[in-house]
Amino acid sequence: MIRFDNVSVQYADADAPVLSGLDLTVPEGELVLLVGPSGVGKSTLLGAVSGLVPHFTGGTLRGRVTVGGRDTRTHKPRELADLVGTVGQDPLAHFVTDTVEDELAYGMESLGLAPDVMRRRVEETLDLLGLAELRERPIATLSGGQQQRVAIGSVLTPHPRVLVLDEPTSALDPAAAEEVLAVLQRLVHDLGTTVLMAEHRLERVVQYADQVVLLPDAVTGPPAEVMAVSPVHPPVVALGRLAGWSPPPLSVRDARRRASGLRERLAGLTPPAAPAPVAAAPARTARAPEPARGLLSRLRRRPDGPAPDPAGPAAALARVEGLDVRRGRVEALRGVGLEIGPGETVALMGRNGAGKSTLLGVLVGTVEPTGGTVLTGGRVPHRTPPRELIREVGLVPQEPRDLLYADTVAAECAAADADAGAPAGTCRALVGELLPGVPDATHPRDLSEGQRLALALSVVLTARPPLLLLDEPTRGLDYAAKGRLVRVLRGLAAEGHAIVLATHDVELAADLAHRVVILAEGEVVADGPTAEVVVSSPAFAPQVAKVLAPQPWLTVAQVEAAL
Repeated sequence: MIRFDNVSVQYADADAPVLSGLDLTVPEGELVLLVGPSGVGKSTLLGAVSGLVPHFTGGTLRGRVTVGGRDTRTHKPRELADLVGTVGQDPLAHFVTDTVEDELAYGMESLGLAPDVMRRRVEETLDLLGLAELRERPIATLSGGQQQRVAIGSVLTPHPRVLVLDEPTSALDPAAAEEVLAVLQRLVHDLGTTVLMAEHRLERVVQYADQVVLLPDAVTGPPAEVMAVSPVHPPVVALGRLAGWSPPPLSVRDARRRASGLRERLAGLTPPAAPAPVAAAPARTARAPEPARGLLSRLRRRPDGPAPDPAGPAAALARVEGLDVRRGRVEALRGVGLEIGPGETVALMGRNGAGKSTLLGVLVGTVEPTGGTVLTGGRVPHRTPPRELIREVGLVPQEPRDLLYADTVAAECAAADADAGAPAGTCRALVGELLPGVPDATHPRDLSEGQRLALALSVVLTARPPLLLLDEPTRGLDYAAKGRLVRVLRGLAAEGHAIVLATHDVELAADLAHRVVILAEGEVVADGPTAEVVVSSPAFAPQVAKVLAPQPWLTVAQVEAAL
């Protein structure tokens, strides 16, 4: 169905090709998974299948790419639209209408399908992806995960023979991701649809693949064979390698069947304790050090009581009491209470649309509360000028491009240094730590999604805000990049910075968070130490916890240290 013959792609001003001499065949009716570190050309390969590369992106494509017998060099994307459906990493760039129902119908209308066929397929897709309750909602009011499902649905309705998906589950909660993957399996098994996808969260998808392609060398084979040699692999494979299981397990179920011996070796051992939040004041740009008194009170959780005086000293870096947020008819947050102290790393979790991003928006002042009290660094966020608030709190949004305006990485970093009043080179040093090997002259638009996120994080960290907020920070990151991010965030927490992550990445929460707060329908339904909250939740437990339950292990690193 898809064939690459000696394909190379090089973009203008790039020193080397992104893809070089690639030969690859994707059979009809199979789910093929692309894996590899960030920046090895996965998105470029997918774009070559849909015709976006080079017709839309520019650059030079050598060799030949055919899809269903059509040469993508001579067929532009619109001439492949009946054959190939594409969902990129950024769902917002995909939308052309205002409401969910209209977006699902648009592709079919462009192809001239009959109204009765369009109506039936829209209803089928609403049910398949759990979107029926959102059918009349404006797309702009949806959460990132809901938008991702709409984007996937909009390419399913024309019934293409090939689906090309770039990070399709990255913005989805675990349950929604399972629903999407179940739909893809049904399309492959029942309709013979060919699915080619790139995904960094291999723990979610690798067990469903018929073949895995490891880039940059295009090593291709059954998932277990490729995972045995792949430098990027999910925790369950890492656990299998540690335990000496061959071939490595691809799913929790497979690993549990082999884990009895490992459980016996771990019996009586306990995981190493995570570092407790430190009682140290976070670094503050252009401020005198705070006196030592009051530091312990910042770490102490206070019961709800009268709203504090905004002019008085803050008991924590962030404090929320009785918070309500309404957006039209939608009650986004209801009666939320939360306190975050120095050195704490808190993971906000919950299904798509639960209110996680809204809560971060309230803390950073971009969302105005309907009711309740919110203090960030002792200030009311939505009433504080941004240039003052930036020294108290920084937000890395779901869409990193919202923070990036300059034409080069160097210019972006220079602007960040100037805005934060930081010494020249501060931002660039952070980029070098999170994103090694990226030239100064690179345009941010030429970075992968994960690389743009690392650049945006560096821009925010330049100001060294005491409170750092991150919305889906591992979206688009491979395991190595995620490891670098974890090391940076742990270092910040050790210095006294508070970190709040809104995330669907249960492995990140298990590895990094001191505490997990779960939101549902705008309310806090759980708030406690990570091990207690995630192990008791089938939806939010990491792979290692599921494999070794009822023992209290969360990560492969814990098991390795104990053994």
